Amino acid sequence: MASASTWTYVPIEATAQSEIPSYAKWSRLAIKETQVKYPHANIVDYLHIGSESKKGSTVEKFRLWLKDGNREFGVLVNVTYAAETDKLINIEFQELHFW
Repeated sequence: MASASTWTYVPIEATAQSEIPSYAKWSRLAIKETQVKYPHANIVDYLHIGSESKKGSTVEKFRLWLKDGNREFGVLVNVTYAAETDKLINIEFQELHFW
């Protein structure tokens, strides 16, 4: 005698929180502040370079690629925050020039 198969639907819920990188908050800030600093440019690429911890603070490093008319250029953005309180300390921008 053949037994009947029973299918049970079990929804798979993505645990989005576990997929969000620890630097996501600072990434959004780096992008937002870059848009403020370069209001006429479009951000066409983005890379999280890495992070560096030192003396109670952490620096999240990003490279953004911008296009403003015919000009394309990179911008390094360093976001420094207090590791213990998660409060912003400083944002630094450095344009990358390639000739």
